[in-house]
Amino acid sequence: MNIESLVRPNIRSMAPYSSARSEFSGKASVFLDANESPYDTGFNRYPDPLQKKLKVEIANIKHLHPEQIFLGNGSDEAIDLLFRIFCVPGHDNVIAPDPTYGMYQVCAEINDIEYRKIQLEEDFALNASKILESTDSDTKIIFLCSPNNPTGNSFDTDEMKRILNVFQGIVVIDEAYIDFSSQESWINMLSIYPNLVVLQTFSKAWGQASIRLGMAFASPEVIHYFNNVKYPYNVNVLTQNHALEVLQNKENVKGQILTILDERLRLSKNLASLSYVMTVYPSDSNFLLLRVKDADSVYRYLKEQGIIVRNRNTVSLCNGCLRITVGTTAENEMLLWALNNFRKD
Repeated sequence: MNIESLVRPNIRSMAPYSSARSEFSGKASVFLDANESPYDTGFNRYPDPLQKKLKVEIANIKHLHPEQIFLGNGSDEAIDLLFRIFCVPGHDNVIAPDPTYGMYQVCAEINDIEYRKIQLEEDFALNASKILESTDSDTKIIFLCSPNNPTGNSFDTDEMKRILNVFQGIVVIDEAYIDFSSQESWINMLSIYPNLVVLQTFSKAWGQASIRLGMAFASPEVIHYFNNVKYPYNVNVLTQNHALEVLQNKENVKGQILTILDERLRLSKNLASLSYVMTVYPSDSNFLLLRVKDADSVYRYLKEQGIIVRNRNTVSLCNGCLRITVGTTAENEMLLWALNNFRKD
């Protein structure tokens, strides 16, 4: 597949902004190139625009090369860049299952790109035929969030492979919740599918939502365009340094994931025993989707108890559904106590 042919013509031909730090490599003791303050405050120098040290650490963990990694201000930056790299405003379209993560549609609308929703099956399964039948010559990207938000399920591997094998555009697999799933990450398939982009994040399993650090994994050619289009210093030095510290704490993170999985199972069993809970859907994520008899009433009641969950009652296929994140054991006990004492007027 010729990836370059998928890139917007103006992006292919543009000369990216060259920052002072990106033009220099090696050792130096006097920096008079970037109009920074010369006084050492600890933060007077611009950060590494390509986050090279951090990418090396991530590459070691993911068994990739640093050239296959893009780091951004959350996964949302990578999603927005995908539109700007591959989609011509007012002309092209993208496709995503429905329901799924809402930022795909938001970014499409911001970039003036047609967003085509293809409804999942009633059991939230992905239908590759429906997706592929909805493509045309102007379809540039297909987004697949797996495990999916808000449904919590992972899509069938064969259905996803079929899309990757047939579609002649970019396929984005968003793995924000992959650490809570028994399925293998699609980063292991990057060498097979040059049109594949895999998104992951520090916000979920790594527990670092507030530092806003997202990861995109792809071929070096795709990452090259990410780096050309991004703003020069898109990841600040505080985030880079903190992420490096977090990566040294992998074993603790693994323990937290196991605890969340245990709590997810316990929470699922207890929620299913409530008389007004109709369905607790299987989950490969750190949250549960449940269908209740009166979602709006349960949501309001929990809010009155100081417990905030997500009301998905108006989302496609999620009528009557609440999405509940798996908390700590203590938080889950508070939730269950409140739900056990819910009485509909």
